[in-house]
Amino acid sequence: MSTSRIEHDFLGERSLPDTAYYGIQTLRALENFAITGIPIKNEPLFVQALAYVKKGAALANKELGVLPANIADAIAAACDRVAAGEFDNQFLTDMIQGGAGTSVNMNANEVIANVALEMMGHQKGEYQYCHPNNHVNCSQSTNDAYPTAFRIALNNKLVGYRETLVELADAFAQKAEEFRDILKMGRTQLQDAVPMSMGDEFRAFATNLREELLRIDDSRRLIDEINMGATAIGSRINAPTGYPELVTEHLRAITGLNLILAGDLFEATYDTGAYVQLSGVLKRTAVKLSKICNDLRLLSSGPRTGINEINLPPLQPGSSIMPGKVNPVVPEVVNQTAFYVIGADLTVTMAAEAGQLQLNVMEPVISFALFTSISYMTNACRTLREKCVVGITANKEHAENLVRNSIGIVTQLNPVIGYEASAEIAKEALKTGKSVHDIAVTERGLLTQEKWDEIFTFENLIRPVFMK
Repeated sequence: MSTSRIEHDFLGERSLPDTAYYGIQTLRALENFAITGIPIKNEPLFVQALAYVKKGAALANKELGVLPANIADAIAAACDRVAAGEFDNQFLTDMIQGGAGTSVNMNANEVIANVALEMMGHQKGEYQYCHPNNHVNCSQSTNDAYPTAFRIALNNKLVGYRETLVELADAFAQKAEEFRDILKMGRTQLQDAVPMSMGDEFRAFATNLREELLRIDDSRRLIDEINMGATAIGSRINAPTGYPELVTEHLRAITGLNLILAGDLFEATYDTGAYVQLSGVLKRTAVKLSKICNDLRLLSSGPRTGINEINLPPLQPGSSIMPGKVNPVVPEVVNQTAFYVIGADLTVTMAAEAGQLQLNVMEPVISFALFTSISYMTNACRTLREKCVVGITANKEHAENLVRNSIGIVTQLNPVIGYEASAEIAKEALKTGKSVHDIAVTERGLLTQEKWDEIFTFENLIRPVFMK
C-alpha cells in the first residue's frame, strides 16, 4: 500500500503522507512559517469556528443551487466532525503567517475536503469529487472566511473568560463579607490616611472587576458584525445573489450567536476597529488586575517589618538561601501576565494601523495577540482566585492596633477642634511618639473622654458621621 500521495498546485507537485488530511498548501505553509511554533490546533475554538464557517457556506451554496446537494451535504457532515474536535491535530499552520490568513483558510479547506472525500467513499486527494477551492471554499475568500471565523472564535472564547472574571469578583466579594467587621487604616500615597473597614477594601476590588464585565459585553457586540459574503474586497465577486444574507442566517443558527451582516462590506473587510476595542478592554482589565495584585502584595508584606494586615496562602518556599521565606508568587505571576497583555495591546494597535487599502493583511498577528491575551487573562483570573484570594486571612488585631496607634485618626477631629489644632496634635504625636488620644484628651483637654468615645466608635470610623 502507498504511504504517500501526490498533490499539486500552480507552483508544482509535492508528496504528502497518506495519513495527512491537510494538503499541499498547508504543507507549504508549514515550510514557510516557522514563527511562533504554536499551531492553530492550539486554539480549538478557532478550528471549530472555521468548520462553522465552511458548513454555513456549504448550506447556503446548496440552497442557492451553487453546490450539488451530495457535495454540500458531505462538506457539512465533515464540518460537524471537524467542529467536534476530531481532526484538531491536522490544523498545523503557525498562528502567525503571511498572506492575511490564506494558509489557515486553506488548511481548513483541505482538511474538510479530505474528510468529506472519505465520507463519500473516495481517497484523500481525489479532489475531482470534492475540491478544497472549488467546493469547500465556494463563494468565499480568505478575506471574509478568516475574519468571520476569527470573530466567532473570539466571541466563544470571551464566554469562558467572562465566567472566570465573574468568579474572581465573587471571591473578592465573599472576602469583603468575611472582613466587614475588621478595622484597618486606609492609605493614600503609601501614607496613613483615614480608617476604613477591610471589608470595604475587598468589596472595592470586586466592584472594580465587575465593571469590566460590561466592557466585555460591549466588545462582544462589536465582533458580532461579520463580512461573510464580501469575498475578496467587499464587492461580492464570485458569490451568488442573496448569499451574504443567507450564509449569515445559517451561521446564526449554527453558532447560536447574534451575528450581523455588516452594512458596508467594503469597509468591514479592511476595518479592524473591533479588535482594537477588545484589546483595549483586555488591557484595561489587566491594568486593574495588576493594581489589585500590587495591593495584595503590599497588604501582606512582612511578616514582621511590613504592613502584614493580611496573609496570602503559603504555596512554596520563597528562597534558595533564606529559610522560612514565603513570597506572594501568585500576585507576582498575575502582574507578569498583565504586562504581557498590555504589550499585546500595542501589537494589536500597530497591526490594525498597518492595513492598506481594501484589506488588513496583519490579521494573523492580531488573532495571535487576542487569543493569547484572552487565554492568559483567563488563566490568571482562575489562578488568582483558586490559589490566592479564597485562602486570604486577616490579621484583625494587628490591623486594628495600627489604626489605634495611627496619627491619621486625627482627621476625625477636624470638625470638632478644627484643622489647626488637629495639625498641631499630629505634629506633636509624630515628634514625640505619643498617641493622638493622650495629647488631645489627657494633655490638652480639647475634648472629653465621652466625646472621644463617641467619635471613635467602630461604626463611625468606617462610616463617618459628621459631628461637632
